[in-house]
Amino acid sequence: MQIHGFNKTTLLDYPKHLASTIFLGGCNMRCPFCQNSSLVLCPGSVPTISSEEVFSYFEKRKGILEGVCITGGEPTIYPELIDLIKRIKSLGLKVKLDTNGSNPDILKSLVNKQLIDYVAMDIKNSRENYNLSIGLEHFPMDKINESVNYLLSSPVEYEFRTTIVKEHHTEQDILSIGQWIKGAKAYYLQSYRDSGEIISPGLSSHSKDTLMHYVQLLTPFVDKVQLRGVD
Repeated sequence: MQIHGFNKTTLLDYPKHLASTIFLGGCNMRCPFCQNSSLVLCPGSVPTISSEEVFSYFEKRKGILEGVCITGGEPTIYPELIDLIKRIKSLGLKVKLDTNGSNPDILKSLVNKQLIDYVAMDIKNSRENYNLSIGLEHFPMDKINESVNYLLSSPVEYEFRTTIVKEHHTEQDILSIGQWIKGAKAYYLQSYRDSGEIISPGLSSHSKDTLMHYVQLLTPFVDKVQLRGVD
């Protein structure tokens, strides 16, 4: 496990907290709209940042920094993730985990050991069209379902989120997702944007009006539904 990116200060990645963000390479999905293609497809080609440099910064920012967001790639593919989080927690910092939900056992272990304080799980699409949006023909949806069901009833603070892509997400997909995560505390719709490092370029975003319509469709199912990063 290597750190390939380090955002020292953010008010966006961890809700209500001043945080740093660590980017890990490697992923078990190939989402066409992924904005970190190099981290997913060829992490070995991306420069690394030493853990000593990262933790030196954490030490210097004690009393100011409140938390750390761990993202990727997909962090839960690494067994060493637990030791990384233990080291962060030893400094008195909160930890937010970004995950695709493919490793429910690790997710449960981290929550049960009180090693994570917030989980942001990506919902890639409706269950019927999940393969389209993860770029793989075959994937164990039972693991994704297990993570969704666990978060819906777990004590940890969490959110679900979906990057909405015009070529991937229809009104029926949105309704299906709403039924799937019914009772969720928070669900954010993020409009697709081409970062210049997309796995499959040429995709497009829905209009803001369409996204607002999707929010309205979801309100009967989820307590809090909002757009994120939409001008």
